[in-house]
Amino acid sequence: MQAPDVARTIDAVWRIESAKLIASLARLTRDVGQAEELAQDALVTALEQWPRTGIPANPAAWLMTTARNRAFDLLRRRRMLERKHETLSADARMAEEESHMSVEAAADDEIGDDLLRLIFTACHPLLATEARTALTLRLLGGLTTAEIARAFLVPEPTIAQRIVRAKRALADAAVPFEIPRGEELRRRLSSVLEVIYLIFNEGYAATAGGDWMRPALCEEALRIGRILAGLAPGESEVHGLVALMEIQASRIRARTGPSGEPVLLLEQNRALWDRVLIHRGLIALGRGEALGETRGPYLLQAAIAACHARALAPTDTDWVYITALYDELVRLVPTPVVELNRAVAVSMAYGPAAGLELADALAAAGALGSYHLLPSVRGDLLAKLGRYTEARGEFERAALLTRNVRESRLLLDRAAACERA
Repeated sequence: MQAPDVARTIDAVWRIESAKLIASLARLTRDVGQAEELAQDALVTALEQWPRTGIPANPAAWLMTTARNRAFDLLRRRRMLERKHETLSADARMAEEESHMSVEAAADDEIGDDLLRLIFTACHPLLATEARTALTLRLLGGLTTAEIARAFLVPEPTIAQRIVRAKRALADAAVPFEIPRGEELRRRLSSVLEVIYLIFNEGYAATAGGDWMRPALCEEALRIGRILAGLAPGESEVHGLVALMEIQASRIRARTGPSGEPVLLLEQNRALWDRVLIHRGLIALGRGEALGETRGPYLLQAAIAACHARALAPTDTDWVYITALYDELVRLVPTPVVELNRAVAVSMAYGPAAGLELADALAAAGALGSYHLLPSVRGDLLAKLGRYTEARGEFERAALLTRNVRESRLLLDRAAACERA
């Protein structure tokens, strides 16, 4: 195999196996930063050796064994420096015993629980949202610092600092590498789901830059979400989030035109929607709803997405039911953004005047003063009511507030259409 082919193979193996590798090492070292360094050392060794020796029959197990051996050496050095056998932790002693395991067994040992521990550690609420997001993509997505920086249009040194500081904060706080239980599990799970959906949303509707979407981020969030659903099958909101992402991802091909311009939901060619992803989303929604009598925020949002997915044409959409789902969601998550989404649903179910009344109330409250979608929604509703001059001003204001170039052009086009009306 040629060197470029070996490099591509190593890259593919790393993307698939790095999270499992880091998770297993973190259980031994109790330090995600140290675990990542050990995993990176194993990667460097592979890059040095595999072009000469050939790719092993089981590349993942080779990486796991190489990294674990380095971890054992690290633990032995710590013991020697402290000069006390009793300072070696129970985990380190267990690691010594595991060093005699076969390569294949080492690759599979407790991987499920280790991955779950890694997810909860990377998304620990001790960290700021930006740090949690970067660390999750790094440890669970296998993305490089440069790739994360490009995805979020942030300078690479900024992302590097976030990751370093996040790992240091976890170490300084002695955050245990464990799966939380009881009430702590529910609190921490909320943080995990927030991070995964934030990653997905940044890919689905990019905050800034020249692209309307960054599908690679959607794929990464979906992959992590599916892993989490497999590791925590009894958590209804996990299935709700996966359902929501599957259904939303089904529309990706239809969300842009030939030149990359945005295509709004009601104008999309639904024949381009991915029916396989919709089917998977509906199955995940059913699993989540079967786990309990009450629906959480992600299950409710997934139910709303399912209403759109089931409608073969925009006119088939059950907006009255969607409004009822938003009523339920607002009671759980009484935020201005959810209220704005509800206003859109009300306008579709009961007319633009009813929706505009709710949007006007949000504008008067001032909580969404810098949120571009508020004037965008008001512009749309004003245009439907024939108040084109006012609508044009709202679209122009929304265009100034958004940082996404494609979205700004769309809003300015809508403002120009109001001028011509």
